Amino acid sequence: MKPTRVLDLCANVLLAAVVAWVATNLAYSSFPPISVFSGASLLPVALLEVVLAFVIRQRKDNHGIGPGSGQLHPITAARAVALAKASAQVGSLVGGIWLGFLVWLAMHSDLRAASADTPGAIVGLVSGAALVAAALWLEYCCRAPIEPPDEAATS
Repeated sequence: MKPTRVLDLCANVLLAAVVAWVATNLAYSSFPPISVFSGASLLPVALLEVVLAFVIRQRKDNHGIGPGSGQLHPITAARAVALAKASAQVGSLVGGIWLGFLVWLAMHSDLRAASADTPGAIVGLVSGAALVAAALWLEYCCRAPIEPPDEAATS
């Protein structure tokens, strides 16, 4: 499995931002008010992934990964990588949506509703970026340690 490419995440952000800007331009009047809490929905997931990354890194450094009792099973680490890769994609897309929404709000800052929605959108953008950062950190912590190649047996 290859590491997540930052270029792919940037493309997600750009595509989602354009789609969100167009959608907001067409339908902003029918949007409900955006609260700060609606933007913060990804922060608990990002926090969970940071904690998981530190646990896995500690186990990896202490050679605590394996099938034995009290060890972190390798399949669990593989599942954490899958979670990290999915979270990086989701975080970049959601962050892009909030970015597109924020650009529209900035262009229409004279509207009272736009001014009221801006803090929630900023928190949403920060939450998406936090999820991407946490996911990339988790993915990095799940990398297998580099082991020296086995020495050829001589007899």
